[in-house]
Amino acid sequence: MNSKEEAMDARFRRKALHVEEAQSRVMKYAQLMEMEEVPLNDSTGRYLAEPVYAPHPFPAFNRSGMDGYALIAADTEKIGEDGPIWLDVVDDIPCGAVPSADIRSGTAARIMTGAQVPAGADTVVMLEATESREAGGITQVGIRKMQEAGCNITLSGFELKQGELVLPAGKIITAGDIAVLAAFGMPVVKVRRRPRVGIFATGTELLEVHEPLAPGKIRNSNSPMLEALVRESGAEPVMLGAIVDDIELARSKVQLALECYDLVITTGGVSVGDYDIMGDLVRENSGDMLFNKVTMRPGSVTTAAVRSGKLLLALSGNPGACFVGFHLFARPVIGGMQGAGKPFLPEWTAVLGADYAKVNNYTRFVRSRLEIQEGQIYAYPAVIDESSVMVTIKDSDCLVIVPPEERGLKAGARVKLLKLPGDIRG
Repeated sequence: MNSKEEAMDARFRRKALHVEEAQSRVMKYAQLMEMEEVPLNDSTGRYLAEPVYAPHPFPAFNRSGMDGYALIAADTEKIGEDGPIWLDVVDDIPCGAVPSADIRSGTAARIMTGAQVPAGADTVVMLEATESREAGGITQVGIRKMQEAGCNITLSGFELKQGELVLPAGKIITAGDIAVLAAFGMPVVKVRRRPRVGIFATGTELLEVHEPLAPGKIRNSNSPMLEALVRESGAEPVMLGAIVDDIELARSKVQLALECYDLVITTGGVSVGDYDIMGDLVRENSGDMLFNKVTMRPGSVTTAAVRSGKLLLALSGNPGACFVGFHLFARPVIGGMQGAGKPFLPEWTAVLGADYAKVNNYTRFVRSRLEIQEGQIYAYPAVIDESSVMVTIKDSDCLVIVPPEERGLKAGARVKLLKLPGDIRG
């Protein structure tokens, strides 16, 4: 940090916090949303509000893994060189039916894959390993090879025992979870309410997406990006538009938003220029301020405050910094409000795929692209990594963490990174 930056920090009462401390401060205000019930088919992507325990064993009965014959394995010990043993067929059990007869020594039951194994039987012989005949009006099955007990039978409770934890509270419901919940007969699911997040941008220079370019103006790309990020995080975005650099207008709009929504996110106006109204707005009630500087690049001016118990996150107006700030602070808060078991981005280790020469006084979170090569994960830093650069956001799978003590990194170095949501696209 240079002397000019230090002077500005002193003037605007900015004391930089480490990222972890700043995250800890905002997470204290991630107020847990109330519980609600939703239909099973509407629960994908929601956070479970309560743990789910198995109401019964699964499978609920001993299940055949083959089309074949259910019998007693010990009967096959009588097989000799003279040919197969013959067992009387006493039942025919299609999938979904209940056995009508128990199996005793000398008997067997025809059975289909997935059907309930009859009492007394301890093995299922695949159909292709049997032969059949009629003897005295009775159907018989012939077995030529000795069988072991337990073959081709899935025992009751093999996957889950009654009372066993199936899904923990705070888990995001996925397709696999839907299958399990359906199998246990749960038509409704208890989840956390989605937070409603108010979003607006500041800046006289901003145009709406549909407006034609004009001299000195730029289109507001941050608000639509934040809308998508909020939605991806499981919350409901509420778009409040953009406002010009007017502190009175900003004050009234922030106050109204905090009264109406669970969380408010703004972008722009948090630096220390003459028109950076969000910074001024937070500083005028400094007792409510959690922080207004973080030891990170990009986005060191990220600001957070609490008003009437509601959290206000003021992100940088630079697209790259806005993107990084959201993932480090807003996303964990939104997850925490829904009871997420793991609200923070997962930390991975990878091999750096290209040199990274930039020297940092603060920890840098470098937008990067991931590739898998011969079973190893490589991270390729964006060629242009300035906070004002927007285009590299679309190619980013992760944020490579570059500590301030690093004076440049060479390709091949092992680095830590934060994996962004979604699949690896490289």
